[in-house]
Amino acid sequence: MNQDLMKEFKADLKDFREMTEKFYAKEVSVKDYKGFSGGFGSYAQKGGEASMLRLRMPGGRVTKEKLKFLVDSIERYDVKRAHLTTCQTVQFHDLDADAVCDIMEQAMEVGIVTRGGGGDFPRNTMVSPLSGVERGEYFDVLPYAECVSDYLMGIIKTVKLPRKLKVGFSNSPANVTHATFRDLGFVAKENGTFDVYSAGGLGNNYRMGVKVAENVKPEEVLYYVEAMVRTFTTYGNYESRAKSRTRYMQETLGVDGYRKAYQEKLAEVKAEYKDSLLIKVVETEVEHTRKNIENNSTDKSERILSQKQEGLYAVAYHPIGGIVPVKKFGEIYNIIEDIANAEVRIAPDETLYIINLNASQAKEVVAITEDGAKNLFETSVSCIGSTVCQIGLRDSQGLLASIVATVEPYHFADGVLPRIHISGCTSSCGTHQIGKLGFHGASKRVDGKMQPAFAFHVNGEDTQGEEHFGEEWGVMAADVIPEFFVELGQVISDENLTYEVWYAKHPDKLKKIAEKYIC
Repeated sequence: MNQDLMKEFKADLKDFREMTEKFYAKEVSVKDYKGFSGGFGSYAQKGGEASMLRLRMPGGRVTKEKLKFLVDSIERYDVKRAHLTTCQTVQFHDLDADAVCDIMEQAMEVGIVTRGGGGDFPRNTMVSPLSGVERGEYFDVLPYAECVSDYLMGIIKTVKLPRKLKVGFSNSPANVTHATFRDLGFVAKENGTFDVYSAGGLGNNYRMGVKVAENVKPEEVLYYVEAMVRTFTTYGNYESRAKSRTRYMQETLGVDGYRKAYQEKLAEVKAEYKDSLLIKVVETEVEHTRKNIENNSTDKSERILSQKQEGLYAVAYHPIGGIVPVKKFGEIYNIIEDIANAEVRIAPDETLYIINLNASQAKEVVAITEDGAKNLFETSVSCIGSTVCQIGLRDSQGLLASIVATVEPYHFADGVLPRIHISGCTSSCGTHQIGKLGFHGASKRVDGKMQPAFAFHVNGEDTQGEEHFGEEWGVMAADVIPEFFVELGQVISDENLTYEVWYAKHPDKLKKIAEKYIC
């Protein structure tokens, strides 16, 4: 990022510290503090006695220098809770006023900028987590995404952007960043170009993106970012904060009208900027040494993935609910500290990948991450939930923990229960709309009393070309949802099938089971 901009952001931290001190002195309301602090990537937690801090990691990339900063901050400030988000960031929780201010300031020394991590600012630019090392990827999209991240951060003080602007890059049809339904998405193609989608998104009024361009040269992506910005500043809704999102332009302009408006702005940008927004990326190869390709047996661990670089591996580690035991950052750092090119990547499904390891190093990482998910179901996704989040309606983390504990004694085979997605409210921080099964926080009157509950979504899909949002089937009381998964697992186990195969054959059976729990 431009150093002048970094200095400007750093100068702003004085205002943040002053406002935070006033908030903890009870001189500023929760509402007023939220409106201010969000723009710095921090919010007061529920109850107003502690803060969270969202540490932006463009593309989900955590270099060794950044990982060491996390480790040192956890130790220095006695951080006890860290959460991986579906926007590929790390959140520290339960911080006091001094800790949140100090960590925010010190993070900038290693290139971690929290500015814009919340509020009405661009969110973390998202990237397929194994971009650059993944077998079968079309090409490495990370360098282009990092340039886009810097560009957006460079204009946040000069342009009033849409709320929560989310940009994603995908390197393959797996589409794990949901690039086809983001505010702006760059979808890699086999021919080395991007298709571009815009005005999509999850949450309220969720929409698939509109394809606005095809076969875009990667070095031209900034023109498409600027075109999206100008389309919104011309046609976006600045009157209603709730509708200040790019996807509402599909309503006001129509799909064809939005595409036309976008392309007109694109032509305007190209004429104005000429060649000045072109990106020059210097491709670098991960160093191959004889040591890398020796002893290439990995004992077939399912969490060890072969990279496209011969003799190198990535290890997947999914902490339950995305809650990383804070000591784990240090344990990982101790292994990779002296490994050339090793780093950590955060995935949108709350998985950590430790990449560029040889076989023996990969086995070391596997050994220290055995506390993570042991099957597909345990890789389920959950937002931080209402015990922490001010706007959260329900305890998503508590629900996931309860389900995992309830089904564990049944030892269902891997795949019998699918990965589920849980959001504490309709904001979809747990991406519930694209889960095979998803839940979002709700309320339900049971026996005349309002009870904690979750709306139930079925059959979401994010794979490119097959994308669709889940259908909402009704609402389940929170306390019966674990029982639902026990019955579901037993039925599928009795037929010796996985959930995906079973549901494809018997969608009616799922409906019949669910009806017993929907109130």
